[in-house]
Amino acid sequence: MSASGGTKAIVAALVANLSIAVAKFVAFLFSGSSSMLAESVHSLADSGNQGLLLLGGKKAKREATPQHPFGYGRERYIYAFLVSIVLFSVGGMFAVYEGYEKIKHPHEITAWYWPVGVLVFAIIAEIFSFRTAIKESNLTRGDRSWTEFVRRSKAPELPVVLLEDLGALVGLILALGGVGLALATGNGVWDGIGTLCIGILLIVIAIILAAETKSLLLGESAGLEEVEKIKVAVVDGDTVTGIIHMRTLHLGPEELLVAAKIAVQHDDTAVEIANAINAAENRIREAVPIARVIYLEPDIFNAAAAAAGTNPGKTPGAPAPQDPGTPDDPKDLGH
Repeated sequence: MSASGGTKAIVAALVANLSIAVAKFVAFLFSGSSSMLAESVHSLADSGNQGLLLLGGKKAKREATPQHPFGYGRERYIYAFLVSIVLFSVGGMFAVYEGYEKIKHPHEITAWYWPVGVLVFAIIAEIFSFRTAIKESNLTRGDRSWTEFVRRSKAPELPVVLLEDLGALVGLILALGGVGLALATGNGVWDGIGTLCIGILLIVIAIILAAETKSLLLGESAGLEEVEKIKVAVVDGDTVTGIIHMRTLHLGPEELLVAAKIAVQHDDTAVEIANAINAAENRIREAVPIARVIYLEPDIFNAAAAAAGTNPGKTPGAPAPQDPGTPDDPKDLGH
């Protein structure tokens, strides 16, 4: 996923949310609707979130240092995680509190045309932002479903914006429903119920974002397609005859670490092995351009030795261990 695509979606969402936040606050001041207040805070929180994503993207571009030799690519994951915290606390919990208070102490909505007009405007603006996020996501989504795209994407920006915009659209519909029912029945409790539903929605989205971003922070491997490309690129069938074991790790959305122990012939010279490793690294980078940090260790593959570790089942590249049988098995008792 390109950083430029994510930035375009973030900027579109930021412009939309700032304009919507101002309009919602004005509508709240004239109408006193708690749904409008919750939605105002929601839009402000979303605007702050887009600011965090832009800041994370900028910080991630810093050059590597002796203290951080692999660079700062994961800054984007950290700021995306902060987004989920802001969405949960400032957006979700505030809306839940405001909804509870409005249900407990309902009051009539005045100047109804303000909240209704602003909500219609906000829905149009959010559709524009959501459409931009969908368009940019489709450039890299391929044939993956939307659920898979959100769960498997290594770049956090577009999934975050997509979920935020989706939550904003549903929240606006809930707010419009709450205000509409309050006006139709003359009972302000409906406005509070709409606000409470908005809060629950935001909390659910925040939890989903936190869970997905946590996985990225812990460190995810390359996708299956990239792993297969790397495996094919490593082996040349001459000096490098196979992969004993391999690990990949995303240092950032567009930077991948590849570490592998490769099998070579027992009679190859040091020069031949060094040349083969350099050639394999070049093939890996051609096949998977984001593979920027590559460590290849040559070894003579021995299946028996690989399986004879202290825990063969967890020895990389080792075959699956055999079932030792139950304690009552005569073989285990030496009979």
